[in-house]
Amino acid sequence: MKKTLFINRIKQVAMLFAVALTFAACNDDENPAIDPDGIFSGQTKTYELAAVGNSGISGTALLEETSIGNTKLTITLEGTPDGGQHPAHIHFNSAATGGGIAVSLTPVNGTTGISETTFSMQDDGTPLKYSDVLAFDGYINVHLSATELATVVAQGDIGSNELTGTSKTYTLNESAVPGISGEITFQERVNGFALATISLDGTPDDGMHPAHIHANSAAIGGGILFTFNPVNGTTGMSKTDTRAGTMDGEEGYTYDEILEVDGYVNVHLSAEALATIVAQGDIGSNELTATARTYPLNETAVAGISGNITFQERVNGFALATITLTGTPADGMHPAHIHANSAAEGGPILYTFNPVVGATGTSVSDTRQGMMGTDTPYTYAQILTVDGYVNVHLSATNLGTIVGQGNIGANFQ
Repeated sequence: MKKTLFINRIKQVAMLFAVALTFAACNDDENPAIDPDGIFSGQTKTYELAAVGNSGISGTALLEETSIGNTKLTITLEGTPDGGQHPAHIHFNSAATGGGIAVSLTPVNGTTGISETTFSMQDDGTPLKYSDVLAFDGYINVHLSATELATVVAQGDIGSNELTGTSKTYTLNESAVPGISGEITFQERVNGFALATISLDGTPDDGMHPAHIHANSAAIGGGILFTFNPVNGTTGMSKTDTRAGTMDGEEGYTYDEILEVDGYVNVHLSAEALATIVAQGDIGSNELTATARTYPLNETAVAGISGNITFQERVNGFALATITLTGTPADGMHPAHIHANSAAEGGPILYTFNPVVGATGTSVSDTRQGMMGTDTPYTYAQILTVDGYVNVHLSATNLGTIVGQGNIGANFQ
């Protein structure tokens, strides 16, 4: 009898197990497994999407890592028109450089301003996990419509092209064309390079203004080192990625290299009038510090001509020397030098400045290189202690006539 009870108990357990399996199977049919891309790791990254032109459309791109390492990308925009459908893509390279489509995204719904896309690869099948997107050399474009892809309404760099928040701005001064001036800003990227943005006021509508980094300081002049995208005259803007100039063969510049480059920026009137500089400014090691010293240049042999000379310290330790005179004849060119000893004693030439242009009354020179090949360079600190004086002469053929003179350095009291 005990044996019969034992067998019956086994049968009951087996029946219960079978029922449990049947119930579980039914439950699986009614509640399929949760999509692992619907579960998130908690890792997120947000990029800004700025308005392009006058679109008035801007927002953010939010990246969320899924439980299996894929990416959900949510674009949220403000200013999109109701009923619109705005194609969106991840492109290769930075926005300033431009590139083909890497990942096609769900179009942005104009009514809601939202697009949601979950992806694990590029359009060509190349794997692209969340961690890869964070290091990706790319940018996002949102377009006006499927039939107007050339019109970009919002845009933003992502991945290695993201800006770090560190930047440096240099002034671009008015040059040959009155009323045109501005600045150039270098913004550091995560990849170590920079976004270079030129912003000018006063440029003519429809103009295109070539721009470059040149070797040496503006006072010395030098060849082209790097070519920016031209400045659009209508907007006064140019954006360029410093890892590659727009001319083949040009070396790129990291953000740190820009801060140290021995160079200056020229913006030209046009591709056909490169000799006409509309804006110019020293950058890198030639940047001016806030330290300067001015000495008077007194009237001497020609009544009405006088002024001063100012030495401005550079980051590299040398100086920008600017002679400013009033009363010079419009067609004159006036040689100028540092001489040894005091003006009362007189002495030989130690350093030759660029001549003073009579029409403007100015001369600009870099003290590390005089006009004569044998001139000794002078640091800013050496200028303050030099045993010398400055002479400005009437002309190259009349050096005996001094039109402006003043003691400098150790001789100034």
